[in-house]
Amino acid sequence: MISLVVKFSLGDGVGRGNSVDNSQKRPRFGGCQTVVNPCYRSGASGSVDAFPAPQPVRRKPYSSTVNFNRAGAAVRTSFAFFCRGLQLETITASQLWAAALGQLELDLPKSSYDAWLKNTEAGGLRGGVLTVLTPNSFAAEMLEKRLSGSVEQALEAVGREQLEVRFAVRGQTGAINEIENWESEEDSPRDSASVPAFRSQTSRFKPDFTFESWVAGPSNQLAHAAALQVTENPGSAFNPLYVYSSVGLGKTHLLHAIGQVLASRSMSVTYVSAERFTNEYIRAIREGKTEDFRDRYRGAEALLVDDIQFITSKPQTQEGFFHTFNELHMSGRQIVISGDLPAEKINLESRIQSRLAGGLIVDIQPPDYETRYAIVEHKARARGCDLPPRVIEVLAAASVSSVRTLEGGLNRVIAFAQLTQAEVDVELAERALESIGSKKPLEFPEPTAVISVVASHTGVPETSIIGNRRDRRTSAARRLAAYLLREESKLTASGAGQALGGKDHSSILYAQKKFEQEHAESADLRKLTAEVRAALR
Repeated sequence: MISLVVKFSLGDGVGRGNSVDNSQKRPRFGGCQTVVNPCYRSGASGSVDAFPAPQPVRRKPYSSTVNFNRAGAAVRTSFAFFCRGLQLETITASQLWAAALGQLELDLPKSSYDAWLKNTEAGGLRGGVLTVLTPNSFAAEMLEKRLSGSVEQALEAVGREQLEVRFAVRGQTGAINEIENWESEEDSPRDSASVPAFRSQTSRFKPDFTFESWVAGPSNQLAHAAALQVTENPGSAFNPLYVYSSVGLGKTHLLHAIGQVLASRSMSVTYVSAERFTNEYIRAIREGKTEDFRDRYRGAEALLVDDIQFITSKPQTQEGFFHTFNELHMSGRQIVISGDLPAEKINLESRIQSRLAGGLIVDIQPPDYETRYAIVEHKARARGCDLPPRVIEVLAAASVSSVRTLEGGLNRVIAFAQLTQAEVDVELAERALESIGSKKPLEFPEPTAVISVVASHTGVPETSIIGNRRDRRTSAARRLAAYLLREESKLTASGAGQALGGKDHSSILYAQKKFEQEHAESADLRKLTAEVRAALR
């Protein structure tokens, strides 16, 4: 047994960091002293305290403005160092999260800590997953997207680098009154030999990554159909299935959707990133637990591996992966793998490339405008937001290469509206996107540029647009140009009229009003308008 003595001094230690008391030569953490006595043994006769507790240093008492929050952070940080020394053999979820919070409070700006972490609590520690409860869904989302890396670093600092963190809303995860009594599986009092070193990771699936939330379009329909077929005939249809695409287009979404369907049928499903596979493989070799590693992966009925390109420069890991792959494939188990390049272009061993080529290879392309529009509309409704069509157009036109950036833009617009307590409109959407550096249509494109782009997209000559022809096709192009001159070039009705060959300002106002009515009713016109706006960037 190791004794732990935590001593508080009401001195001026707050904010000093790891200062040293020269009289005692002991580390101090902001008003808190931690002394670990390695010589004390429970039940040992004649035990000696090799580090006797120092005499308290006399200092002036604190004033009424003492920052006890920072002192608390120092206490938790001291506890974190102690936890790391003990390898957290008896630490509960609440204690682990308290230690991590102490580290985070010192690492992060006070405003960030208070806004996102101060009101969180541990929800449980099971199967290598630490659940952290937040007061609302917005806080959970922001922590997941912005601070998950900092949280993982804090946990690594206390010796839990292999933990996954999941953020959930308090009150939506079961009986909250029992949360404090939850224990990790690793801390349960049972024979360690009966507990496998590696556990199934079916709990790692994101609940919102389902087939129902997938928006299919021309760019992804083949991958979507193949994934559905795998869930209907696992092990026999398209085995292995290899999905590749650039980042942020939905590879992980499809893997999670497949995994959740198979797991719902009581199948043993293992989902793992190639990076995690590599880390566990190395740890198994180092700790002499290769049998546990082999049993875990080769015992799965379905293996889903994300971002296979991570192992391209690791020949030993490729060796282990090949034998795992081969064993599962020969046993008729389903394998689904994702990567960022076609199988033949990834720098994998030829025998792995050959196995991938023996199944089905599908790709996901960047979504076209209609798919982007549908994705924004679907995700906004899923969050309870009924966005105006014009705002959806702005978002669909702003992010053209990645579904992830598309969703990020939507999140920023909604957050911007909530934080400023403003209604979501076009102006707010453009401000929100501009504030984080997203591209948007030029504020003041030249009138000649607007007319030129309209002509190229409609096939109506510029001379006809600024002329007096009134056939249906020319009039439609002229109304589009009038609308864009007003909305994008910020011209007055008179200014737009002059740019269109000296038209009267009342004609411009009538053309703009009619265009807006047609725009609300026609999806084709909305698509054309978005394409012209994108060309004006």
